[in-house]
Amino acid sequence: MFDDMVAAQIRRLHEAWPDLVDAIQFAVEDVPPSSPAPWEDQPDLLSHGFAAGRGIPARIVLYRLPMQTRCRTRMELQWGIRDELVSRLADLTGRRPDEIDPDWGM
Repeated sequence: MFDDMVAAQIRRLHEAWPDLVDAIQFAVEDVPPSSPAPWEDQPDLLSHGFAAGRGIPARIVLYRLPMQTRCRTRMELQWGIRDELVSRLADLTGRRPDEIDPDWGM
């Protein structure tokens, strides 16, 4: 169910912003890494955005278990996924989250 929700949000964002979304790789992992790399000062518990570099495209990783634990209902999970994706996409592209999705954070 979680992966389907993520895929639906990515499709929705792609319809509105194909050029932004095409440049990003998306992934889902169960939990964040327990020992972050030295350049990661503090890992985010719900998601992480990685800038492009060294021939690797930018990517957004959502962490399934922390998100599922934080959200009480299916609808809350769906909104959480939306907000995390929009927030990370905004960070990686230099845009405001509400510019990408006017419903962000509501």
